[in-house]
Amino acid sequence: MSWWDDALHRATVEVILAAALAGLVGVQIVLRRLSFFTMALTHATFPGVVAASIIGVNIFVGGVVAGGIVALGVAALTRRRGQDASAATGVLLSAGFALGAALVATQSGFSRDLSSFLVGSILTVGTQDLITTAAVLVAVALVLAVAARPLQHIGFDRAGAQAAGTPIGRWDVVLLLTIEVVVVTMVPAVGTILAVSLIVAPAAAARLWSDRLPVITVLAVLFAVGSGLFGLWISTRWNVAAGASISLTATAVLALSWLPARLRALRYRLTVAAGAPA
Repeated sequence: MSWWDDALHRATVEVILAAALAGLVGVQIVLRRLSFFTMALTHATFPGVVAASIIGVNIFVGGVVAGGIVALGVAALTRRRGQDASAATGVLLSAGFALGAALVATQSGFSRDLSSFLVGSILTVGTQDLITTAAVLVAVALVLAVAARPLQHIGFDRAGAQAAGTPIGRWDVVLLLTIEVVVVTMVPAVGTILAVSLIVAPAAAARLWSDRLPVITVLAVLFAVGSGLFGLWISTRWNVAAGASISLTATAVLALSWLPARLRALRYRLTVAAGAPA
């Protein structure tokens, strides 16, 4: 038996790759305050994943098509005056999940597979899943590296970037489609529902430790990979669903990062108050 024949070994590699992917794109999501959009996207890709499974197509393709429609729709709405993009995103969140549930209901005996789409089934990932995740990781890293300057400018000062002539709409579409591909890629690891926690929580935790983008990015990847490996260990040790334990670990990292940040803020306020004239 080769090393790859062990399901736990494949799951460990998949967790590392998917977590690194989540950490890289999570930084952009936190800086651009796209957490709600990402949550909506995870629900909106659900019908595409289910439909692809029903008709026998790769679920990655189905998720990309469904998520791409949502991402382009949200990007178009944000460019129209008077349109509430948050409301449209919320509607898409519910509609996407409802459509996925309706598709599942049409298939007799299919409901038993529903949990694997919602919370993932990382111990069943195959070699093809690992190759797909690795390829997407390389592609996303290249896209974010090439687009680093405009995305950073837009993320920290959107009005300034617009005044400087940066094509904000074009870069918005690039970022939204990148997020969509990442979400779909992570479905085998943590499912459509729990992916958002592994993407957002490590990046939000990293943001509490630094204001420098390179440092935030490195910390986000480390937090995500650490959460993935520790969550997988909890899953195998106590027979807990891997997607759930990974998501809870990522949430715990955010909570543990929040406390030192609050203490530093409190100490700063006390120092300023002590030095202020009476």
